[in-house]
Amino acid sequence: MVVDDDSDILVFLRTVFEQQGYEVLTVDSGSDCIEELKRGFKGIVLMDLMMPFIDGWDTLKEIIKHGLNKDIVISILTANGAPDPEKMRELDSYIHNYIKKPFDLEKLISEINSMAKSKK
Repeated sequence: MVVDDDSDILVFLRTVFEQQGYEVLTVDSGSDCIEELKRGFKGIVLMDLMMPFIDGWDTLKEIIKHGLNKDIVISILTANGAPDPEKMRELDSYIHNYIKKPFDLEKLISEINSMAKSKK
């Protein structure tokens, strides 16, 4: 699942990962991410941090609060430079990786492949 309020990122990553053989769900808000997890989504979640209404950090807190972090692997995908140290300390054990935009596409694909293998 790709969670990002930028529709260009959603379309681009869906196309890239579908070409890699992945089934891709895209949502444009933290609220929609939480709803999909409640519906039973399992797999990899690429989470943007800077989103309106409920940002990525608060989305992660809600995911954890409701026990929705089972059977998922979460990586941050953000234009934020360095992660907020306080928030990372609090949530670090739930975050697989912190990937900065603009990202190297080959490295991102490799990272997703690695995450998918470790999930099996």
